[in-house]
Amino acid sequence: MPKNPSESVQQPHPPAGSGPIRVSAGLVLLVGAPASGKTSFLRALIALGQIDQDAVVSSDEIRAEFFGTSPTDVNSDGADARVFEERDCRIVARLAAGRSAVAESTNVTPQARARLIAIARRFDAPVTMLRFNPDVADLLHQYTERGRTDVTAADVRAYAAAMARHADADQLRFEGADAVHDVPGRREGATPAKAAAHFSFTWHPTPPDSPSPGPHERPQSSTSCL
Repeated sequence: MPKNPSESVQQPHPPAGSGPIRVSAGLVLLVGAPASGKTSFLRALIALGQIDQDAVVSSDEIRAEFFGTSPTDVNSDGADARVFEERDCRIVARLAAGRSAVAESTNVTPQARARLIAIARRFDAPVTMLRFNPDVADLLHQYTERGRTDVTAADVRAYAAAMARHADADQLRFEGADAVHDVPGRREGATPAKAAAHFSFTWHPTPPDSPSPGPHERPQSSTSCL
């Protein structure tokens, strides 16, 4: 159930000596602008053995699978609809099989989050939201460092502005998040590996006789998964 927005905000760092923050099995939404550190954080989690790579459902990776780098196809409204329908199907497949999933997309608007929360609720899966919220100067610095060509600096600023308006911790809880945590970054002097070590994903590994669906093992239409 949605939490009252007046409830206290969870601290981005655990108290000294308390150990890492536990992330429950279920659906994890990453919330942050492009270049905010989401992908680097996930790679560190995978390298540390905290999560399996198959648990990550990335809209950018799906877009690359479907369209490669063709700017005509990649940036169309039709492409967006297809990418996010496929993302949702893959998340449904994991949750329906009793597995956890990480939704790797920006998720900076209430509308984007609502569709994912609705999927989680169908399977009684807890929803954890991890916020990536560097200040704009650091965000643009990271954007430049990574040499991204799929978004512009103006796009990054626009996403950051949407994050500031629509994705504070109280708002996320009010929408239905069961837990909200800030992921430390450059501002806190944390590398992706240090940020990953800040959390403990208490998930059961994928059973050996029940492999996770691969990218081509998916429902043939949206009606079969939504």
